[in-house]
Amino acid sequence: MIDQFGAEHLRNGNPICYTSADSVFQIAAHEKAFGLDRLLDLCAALAPHLHALKVGRVIARPFVGSAGAFRRTANRHDYAIKPPQPVLTNWVQDAGQKVHAVGKIGDIFSMQGIDDLRKGPDTELMQHLGDLIDTAPDGSLTFANFVEFDSLWGHRRDVSGYARALEWFDTEIGALLPRLRDGDLLCLTADHGNDPTWSGTDHTRERVPVLIYGCGAGSLGHVGFADVAASIATHLGVAPQGPGRSFLK
Repeated sequence: MIDQFGAEHLRNGNPICYTSADSVFQIAAHEKAFGLDRLLDLCAALAPHLHALKVGRVIARPFVGSAGAFRRTANRHDYAIKPPQPVLTNWVQDAGQKVHAVGKIGDIFSMQGIDDLRKGPDTELMQHLGDLIDTAPDGSLTFANFVEFDSLWGHRRDVSGYARALEWFDTEIGALLPRLRDGDLLCLTADHGNDPTWSGTDHTRERVPVLIYGCGAGSLGHVGFADVAASIATHLGVAPQGPGRSFLK
């Protein structure tokens, strides 16, 4: 969108508004010409009105550069509708245990049930995750989201970039596993697919893996996100409040 409409945006000063197959309303604007604070204020003002229409998120998409060389910045901000009922982060926090968010988690859950938030590019997020593995207190939840698989490689259908990111992620996670303490549980999953070999630019809808480290070997079978939440809550000694069922034995 910024490649298609960025030059026109610089000429007329109007923000670029668009949507996709997801329940989102996105507004892109040039950080310098339009102003980052102005863009964020616009999205914050529109969000309550669109949330009332059940639009899940309003996304600020700042970018810089000139025609032919526009690029998004790391100052994206999501204004998400609040969860309609308590979720895993609330369950853990209400039980008196700490919840640490890494990456876009704070935006996705509107900071509900989150004690602290660490942001940055994926390389920094991996460092934050490692720090929390070393320092987070027993009984706490660390919830991390690595967005660049989606934003940089999936939507842009960059197969080689996606492959490099997977190799990087595999290496980094492999280095983190020995740092996990006895009783720690690591869960790796995704909220959707974004196959870089597929047509178009939207998310793809294949089933996603759920990989668990720290509770022995075995097959989980077909599980849902509610089951993941129930399982993590059970591991932390917190009573699940949703419809999911724990798959931990």
